Amino acid sequence: MAVHRIAILALDGVMPLDLAIPAQIFSTRPETPYEMTVCAFAAKVPTTGGFTVVVGGDLEQVRAADTVIVPGTEPPRRQPEAVLAALAEAHQRGTRMVSICTGAFALGAAGVLDGLHATTHWRYIDDFERAFPAVSVDRDVLYVDEGDVLTSAGVCCGIDLCLHIVRHDLGATVANRIARNLVAAPHREGGQAQYVPAPVPVAGDASLSGTREWALRRLGEQVTLRELARHAGLSQRTLMRRFTEETGTTPLQWLLNARLGRARELLETTDHPVDHVARDCGLGTAANLRLHFRRVLDTTPTAYRRTFGN
Repeated sequence: MAVHRIAILALDGVMPLDLAIPAQIFSTRPETPYEMTVCAFAAKVPTTGGFTVVVGGDLEQVRAADTVIVPGTEPPRRQPEAVLAALAEAHQRGTRMVSICTGAFALGAAGVLDGLHATTHWRYIDDFERAFPAVSVDRDVLYVDEGDVLTSAGVCCGIDLCLHIVRHDLGATVANRIARNLVAAPHREGGQAQYVPAPVPVAGDASLSGTREWALRRLGEQVTLRELARHAGLSQRTLMRRFTEETGTTPLQWLLNARLGRARELLETTDHPVDHVARDCGLGTAANLRLHFRRVLDTTPTAYRRTFGN
């Protein structure tokens, strides 16, 4: 695999977790082509964690990278003109630009987000919308993918976005392997609205994770809403409400995405015919699998296998 250079730009006041997420996910592994460097305007960067990071790269490596990732700061702050110029230059030469959390403020100030959809942490999203009127703000998403420009919502959504990038670059199998090593969900549904403090607390603290695990073991079967509710010991109406509160999506949409994820893995790791893949992941027919692949991934199962298959 050709080397793919990733520059993580550590801004003054960077949040340690925002910085650590891409550094962990894009660290060197035998199965990935990533060559990752933490860069900054100065050699040492103060963090909000009370310690200083010594970086290995500078703005020249930002300009030369294939992907630039900008972790967030708290609070968002104005960046030096040299930093904004390096981000703008990288964007102009076709570099993939990524922000985590409030890192979107730096991309916005550099003009990278003008005319695009973007997101940031819910706590600062009103400030972001006022500061960058040329950007279309998506408030209830985990991340936004605009092709060569990607932004994530608050902090841990950076995990979702970075795994999404790996999945796009290298396929679901590699992304899922990295997720398992992180003990992270390979793919979460819903948006950050589920994490915004609610005026009335949700009653009860019992999780539906056991029911979701039960369903994942039966993706090849026709699991119905009634069966999910029966397993959870709830009415269908209560299941729908609780499921959406926990995941940000409906049970049937969650099942569909889980089945597509399973189909991607089967296409990557087996030579099973497409109709067998459709049956084994619970989508029934090859035509139905093709329909959902086209709608969700904008490709066909055969083309996907050609790109990511072993």
